[in-house]
Amino acid sequence: MPHRTWLALLSLSIIYAGASCAQNYPARPIRIVVPFAAGGSTDVVFRILAPRLSENLGQPVVIDNRPGGAATIGMDQVAKSPADGYTLGVANLSFGANPFVLRKMPFDTEKDLVPVSLVTLVPMVLSVHPSVPARSVRELIALAKARPGSLNYGSAGNASANHLATELFKYMTGTDMVHVPYKGGGPAVVSIVGGETAVLFATIPSAVQHFKSGRLVGLGVSTPKRDPTLPDIPTVAEAGVPGYEVYEWQGVVVPAGTPNAVITRLHQEIVKTLALPDMKERFASVGAQAVGSTPEQLAAFIKKELAIWSKVVKTAGIHAD
Repeated sequence: MPHRTWLALLSLSIIYAGASCAQNYPARPIRIVVPFAAGGSTDVVFRILAPRLSENLGQPVVIDNRPGGAATIGMDQVAKSPADGYTLGVANLSFGANPFVLRKMPFDTEKDLVPVSLVTLVPMVLSVHPSVPARSVRELIALAKARPGSLNYGSAGNASANHLATELFKYMTGTDMVHVPYKGGGPAVVSIVGGETAVLFATIPSAVQHFKSGRLVGLGVSTPKRDPTLPDIPTVAEAGVPGYEVYEWQGVVVPAGTPNAVITRLHQEIVKTLALPDMKERFASVGAQAVGSTPEQLAAFIKKELAIWSKVVKTAGIHAD
């Protein structure tokens, strides 16, 4: 058989196999790897999404929490999984910052994982334990400057959204607070509610009930506009730090090499699920904004995040290892 004919047949067989795989997809349960502990905003968002996505796909969608390593342990597992659409990963703010915060990455952010859809945007709230004598952003800044190094702040781990948001706040305000990393947003919230830490940039889904019960005091929202879930809390920018803006976000990625038809099916079902009125309401009730996007839009979003955090990390001198 001539070499060119053999290559043509091989190419056709690969295309046919990919099309056949996509046509029968999904044929078994799908795993979503959340690279953080249960209870944090990313976990909350995907536990809301998973049951309805499961209904739309016709297969169980299981959440697998794999915290640690600044979210790289779980994402590395996704990057090294078979590219068949049965292992999905959850990218968030850390995904766009880790290449600049960490000295060594176990996978290539831009080559080993490919985008499927942006899922949500999540504001964070600069929060303090009720025992902290500050009831505004300006009062917290004054307290931190009067007692440099005496206040500690929690996070979901090194290079997590909470960590980066606080380091940016410290840089912009000239304050000094001590970082206490936990293995997820849930444990970080538990720590501040229990008084182990004093300050936390808490994502709204992970802490909204604590604000309403008075177990946490919200001082400022991280986004340019106030959040309708907590309308009485001003933005950090209007409360004393002009120009401050940070979003937590969540998106779905899959291993490079996943068939385009599978990515398209996943994208379509995720967007369809996010567009349901009751789903939008459920996300909004916990302070998350349902988005949905094309793979190309998420790729552009991640590229923008990488550009932003490369500058911020260098300027603020943020390191996680």
